Amino acid sequence: MIPDLSASTHVRLARPSLNLTAAERFYVEGLGLSVLYRSAEDAFADLLMLGIPGAGWHLELTRPRKNALQPTPTGEDLLVLYLGRVPDPETLARLEDCGGRRVPAENPYWEQWGVTIADPDGYRLVLCQRSWSA
Repeated sequence: MIPDLSASTHVRLARPSLNLTAAERFYVEGLGLSVLYRSAEDAFADLLMLGIPGAGWHLELTRPRKNALQPTPTGEDLLVLYLGRVPDPETLARLEDCGGRRVPAENPYWEQWGVTIADPDGYRLVLCQRSWSA
């Protein structure tokens, strides 16, 4: 184990986006995350960091200024949120209204225990009805 790695180590999930405005709408208006940081001043890329204030993780979306990377998500590139309950229909409808689309899960486990929604870049968000336990 890395000596400084602990349960309180902050996690950043970073990936490219073709349209930060569409991604922000999906994750903020649709899912309810907050914009934690935004920058259009970075020389390399526009940045959008999303999450829950005070949480130990955040999602960073980037739009490189030159040679924009084409997102290439697979059916197993998942952001899984363990809700501990069945996702409410209003949330699912809002995610779809904000640019998401329901897709079948590649893994039957997620099909049984959650709802899978592709974000505007095609990355998959799973709203899992189970609770997380290590």
